[in-house]
Amino acid sequence: MSPDTARQTALRAAVAQLQAADIPSPLWEARHLLCDLEGITPTDIIAYPDLPVHHITQYQDWVALRASGVPMSRITGRRNFWGLEFHVTPATLDPRMDSEVLVKEALALIPTDQTCDIADIGTGTGCLILALLHDRPLATGTGLDISIEALKTAQSNADALGLSGRVRLVESDWLSALQPQSIDILVSNPPYIVQGEIQHLDPAVRDHDPILALDGGTDGLDAYRAIIETAPKVLRPGGWIALEIGWDQGQTVPNLLNKAGFLRISCHQDTAGRDRVVLGQKPDTTALKKTLGKDRAKG
Repeated sequence: MSPDTARQTALRAAVAQLQAADIPSPLWEARHLLCDLEGITPTDIIAYPDLPVHHITQYQDWVALRASGVPMSRITGRRNFWGLEFHVTPATLDPRMDSEVLVKEALALIPTDQTCDIADIGTGTGCLILALLHDRPLATGTGLDISIEALKTAQSNADALGLSGRVRLVESDWLSALQPQSIDILVSNPPYIVQGEIQHLDPAVRDHDPILALDGGTDGLDAYRAIIETAPKVLRPGGWIALEIGWDQGQTVPNLLNKAGFLRISCHQDTAGRDRVVLGQKPDTTALKKTLGKDRAKG
């Protein structure tokens, strides 16, 4: 193709290439790549099909990458999550729709008219903590990650969304950077893939998501143990923990929470009906003591 290749011509060639590679929705994907690269809308393509593609060589490269199986977000460097756009880098997990269930369930625990301190363990792009802060203007948050590069990505996303004033991003091994009884809600999408199963994952995940964000140890529960063991120390009385889980962890993770003394444990499903999020509440011993005191006084 020449440098002045028309939009409709470039798009038609891209669709054929993606279709030959068995990429789902080849027209949508080819159009999305073209619009993202050229800074135009699908309507612009329809209205002005004969205008040239200004970055035709790069567009062809992008289409070739997608045809080879590279995820869209790894090509464009962007992913939409909870209606917000997030910058994605090799140091971060690619935000996925399944994790929106975690945001939804956590938001249900946060009053709209009260302040709230939220912590996100293994924040990556910051998609969880930033989505929560976006929808709860009175909340403040802390995003923790062991990866400096991931924290840089989260910071760029916080800046772009205008939320950097309400979130601090800290290098931390699990919850070690959090003060005792300083958090109202703890959220995390920790690594939960069993080590021996990583090689069998979809190449889009296995070859492009960072291994630190996938490897859950020999039984997939290492991260949950580390988080749940420390969570009672950093949560305030009555505080909540909200964890994304693998489809087959709807019993094992609640069992860990139960053993750690959490109450009101519940499991919630994603749109496909698979177990996806587990909630648990730290007992409010202060409230319990007050209730017991009142009962004794009545007696």
